[in-house]
Amino acid sequence: MGADKAALTYLGRPQLARAYDALISVVDHAFISVRREQADDPLRAAYPQIIDTLADAGPAAGLLAAHRAFADVALLVVACDMPRLDAATLAALVAARDHQSSVTAYQSPHDGRPEPFCAIWEPAALRRLQDLAAEGHFGPRRAMLATDTRLIVPADPGRLDNINTPSERARVCDGSHES
Repeated sequence: MGADKAALTYLGRPQLARAYDALISVVDHAFISVRREQADDPLRAAYPQIIDTLADAGPAAGLLAAHRAFADVALLVVACDMPRLDAATLAALVAARDHQSSVTAYQSPHDGRPEPFCAIWEPAALRRLQDLAAEGHFGPRRAMLATDTRLIVPADPGRLDNINTPSERARVCDGSHES
C-alpha cells in the first residue's frame, strides 16, 4: 500500500478506529495488536493493546500474542484493512459461531477458503497455530485448514474486501466511502 493501512481514513475516520468500533459493538473487550515499535503511536495508543512478541511472523504474531494473553478464550479477530467491514457483518459471524468447530469464519468470496481475519478462533485452533509457528509455519489459513473450520457465506461479500493497493482504495473511496 505504501502507507499505514490502520491510519488511512474512510468516512473521515482512521480505519483502525472504524474496525475497533465495529468489533467492540459485538464483544465485551477488544484489543489491537501492535508491534513493540507501534505501541506509542498516537493512533494506536488510544486503544487497549496486545504487543506482538514474535518478529517476522506477519499477522500470525498478533493472533499468537493474544492467545498467550488469553489462552482459554475464543478470539474474534478482524483485520485493519477491511474498510467496509461493519458491525452487522460481525454480529452475523458471532450468531453463526459453532462452539464445536475450531474456527468459525467467513468464506472468502475471492477464493472460497476461510478468511482468517474475520473469524472466531477457538482455543484449539490457536493452539494449532502455535504448534505450526513452532515449526516455522506462520500462515493462519494453514492452521484453519488443519482444523475443523465452519465456513459461513457472507450476506454482503464486499464487506470482507481487504484493501492492499492505492487503486483498490480508490475504488472503495469512489463508492460508498470517502478518503
